[in-house]
Amino acid sequence: MLPLDHLSAPLAAYASAPKSSRGRRISEPEAPTRNAFQRDRDRIIHSSAFRRLVYKTQVFLNHEGDLFRTRLTHSLEVAQLGRSVARCLGLNEDLVEAIALAHDLGHTPFGHAGQDALNDCMAQHGGFEHNLQSLRVVDSLEKRYPTWDGLNLCFETREGILKRCPLALAQQLEHKELGGVGKRFLEGTQPSLEAQLTNLADEVAYNAHYVDDGVRSGLLDLQQLRDVPLLQRTWDEVERDHPGLSAQQPRRLLAEIIRRVLSEQIYDLIAETQRRLADSQPADAWAARQLTPQIAFSEAMRARNTELKRFLFKSLYRHPKVMETTAAAKQALTELFALYANDPTLMPEEFQRHHSTERGVADYIAGMTDRFAIREHRRLTGRDLLPGA
Repeated sequence: MLPLDHLSAPLAAYASAPKSSRGRRISEPEAPTRNAFQRDRDRIIHSSAFRRLVYKTQVFLNHEGDLFRTRLTHSLEVAQLGRSVARCLGLNEDLVEAIALAHDLGHTPFGHAGQDALNDCMAQHGGFEHNLQSLRVVDSLEKRYPTWDGLNLCFETREGILKRCPLALAQQLEHKELGGVGKRFLEGTQPSLEAQLTNLADEVAYNAHYVDDGVRSGLLDLQQLRDVPLLQRTWDEVERDHPGLSAQQPRRLLAEIIRRVLSEQIYDLIAETQRRLADSQPADAWAARQLTPQIAFSEAMRARNTELKRFLFKSLYRHPKVMETTAAAKQALTELFALYANDPTLMPEEFQRHHSTERGVADYIAGMTDRFAIREHRRLTGRDLLPGA
């Protein structure tokens, strides 16, 4: 049997090494052909929650088109971007990939509209936050093993999944798991460099695909992109290199703009991170956690990204057609929540047994795909809030 070291590229001193992992909550023998983070990645890919991501969407609901990004394709894009950068920086690609593939497992149907609806429904019962829900999925909601619940992932993967956590929830996590994934939120330290990288890869990916999906949907006009400095400059470069492309082949123009914008952001991220690491020179992965965030954009790129986010929020997220659909989606989930909370027997038995009825309902609804939630609402109410679905 070859040593496990042959399975990974050389790591920098500040990278998260599998041999130095804080391990799993339940002790298991090592796998003979995979390191700990590769094993986590494989468990995530084979989970039911991961498969459901193919029918969960973000801005555009599942029935609105076959070519819009889903949570699954988005997660794959984040993993690809993250691995590419990790390789350049000497970070652990396998850990980045595992975090990227798992980071959206707790997302509700109907994107952020679904999360907002569930959070409102759970306001008196601890709230709902999709990062914490992703952790719940891998820690307890997946049922794949004969003697324990969850996927029993490594500490570093679990920590990376929990991108945000309010102080009160962090205190609850620390009470349940002393020195666990909630501790850094109480101490003000950082997650691993791999987790920091995945967070930014997520941001880069969703900004780019919202632009692409927005134009594809017809809700954004291609000419509107010239209002955004980051996109306008790239547009001018593409037109200079390929005269007439915007008039003759606008889809190719958009694809080339997005490709170049992605590259520009990634190159900036690598350069700024290398500069910061050269200045701070963390001796190991633990030392890097004690610093300010080391994986970052330059100030100029951060400002351009902020402008892009503002444009997308105003022109796409708050577009009247999007608002109409998300309002209907929120209503559907709110009504489903009330129905299940009033009669838990409408849910599968495993969700009826939860010590909190409301949390069991939230777990059940959060695990739904867009189309299953639509069908369930139609079945239980006899009404169709989302025609055409």
